[in-house]
Amino acid sequence: MGASKRFIRTSCAAALLTFFSTGHAFATEIQEGIASFYSDRFQGSPTASGVPFDQQALTAAHPTLPFGTKVLVTRPDTGQEVEVLINDRGPFVKGRIIDLSKR
Repeated sequence: MGASKRFIRTSCAAALLTFFSTGHAFATEIQEGIASFYSDRFQGSPTASGVPFDQQALTAAHPTLPFGTKVLVTRPDTGQEVEVLINDRGPFVKGRIIDLSKR
């Protein structure tokens, strides 16, 4: 999964709050690290889940979270948050924890 060179850098960190649905309860996990955007060249390509990549959808790639997991990504320097759905594997660049669609 290639990624463009645009990073969300906030003290070199983006925080992920992950929600795992287990019946009616939710388990949470927090990760901190660098998030990146997918390259435009992946538009329409199949993701690891089989769904074509749509850079306008609120989706993301993570190395281990199950497909369908909802993740809240926070940019600590601005407080901006976005909820994305994991539908792909990646990123494949050391030090990055998630690849995000552009939207």
